[in-house]
Amino acid sequence: MLIIMGLEAPREDIEKVKTKIELCGCIPHEIPGSSKLAIGITGPTNKLNEDDFQLMPSVHEVVRVTKKFKLVSRQMKSEDTVIDFGNAKIGSKELAIIAGPCSVESREQMFLIADQLKNMGINFLRAGAYKPRSSPYSFQGMKEEGLKILDEVKNKFDIKIVTEVLNPGTLPLVAEVADIIQVGARNMQNFNLIEEVGKTGKPVLLKRGMSATVEDLLLSAEYILAQDNYNVILCERGIRTFETSTRNTLDLNAVPVIKSYTHLPVIVDPSHGIGIGDKIAPMALASVACGADGLMIEVHPNPAEAMSDGFQSLNPKQFEKLLGKLSQLAPIVDKEFELCRTVK
Repeated sequence: MLIIMGLEAPREDIEKVKTKIELCGCIPHEIPGSSKLAIGITGPTNKLNEDDFQLMPSVHEVVRVTKKFKLVSRQMKSEDTVIDFGNAKIGSKELAIIAGPCSVESREQMFLIADQLKNMGINFLRAGAYKPRSSPYSFQGMKEEGLKILDEVKNKFDIKIVTEVLNPGTLPLVAEVADIIQVGARNMQNFNLIEEVGKTGKPVLLKRGMSATVEDLLLSAEYILAQDNYNVILCERGIRTFETSTRNTLDLNAVPVIKSYTHLPVIVDPSHGIGIGDKIAPMALASVACGADGLMIEVHPNPAEAMSDGFQSLNPKQFEKLLGKLSQLAPIVDKEFELCRTVK
């Protein structure tokens, strides 16, 4: 259920509505909006009577939400959620680009790539300190030392850090450094973890699981919003199908479908989606053409020497070329993007 109130509603009236909701055994959630104040209700809402709220002061409308996912749905909030980082936004007309290597390998590697990306106008750097790998013998990341390097890079280059959390035990360390906490595809339905991530209040990048439906993804996001954390970015990164010629099948059908269901921003990771370096650019362009709010792309100073996922990484020159094409495409699809400078 959703209760619509005016932005001018006195705090006293808002608190009375929230108290009544709690007395009915449900949970109120204030949902930010630019034109109205909405209070979403989760819990046993079938026990609630709309008329009991409709007659309360400052209440304009009471709406039943029919979707399984409540807080993420456009029934709860019709306008797009925009996450503002000061020097950049995700979910606005501005095309957001997150770039960087799969993993932190050394201080020298991270300082080099951060410098190159910053010179191209990139505001979000992705790199994993903790890496979930299919094989227990593969490189698992530099862990705490990797986080320290990311923190140095963040302060040196004034760049936002996107890095993955694997379990609740390392969450405090990751949250201290990350500007956006990434929940990877393997953990999309690790509900204990994503609830704890939601409680940090930090922006969360939630990747679609390799066998997850769109509804599965949105229900996972609901766990985060249920912690009153509305700063969630959904990421399409390819699903597992019978096709073996690519790493995954990048489900671009999902992008406009997800955006019709939810107010949350949607980005695409073509690097994992296709897993072939020279095919990333066309899939990145296709992602933007179908309505993605941004991209996350693996970029490594020397992909041939990468300790993980080098085969699906672009080098800085290849990435810069892609950015040039994106700057031409963006205005065609009502997005804003400008290539700032040239890579050194």
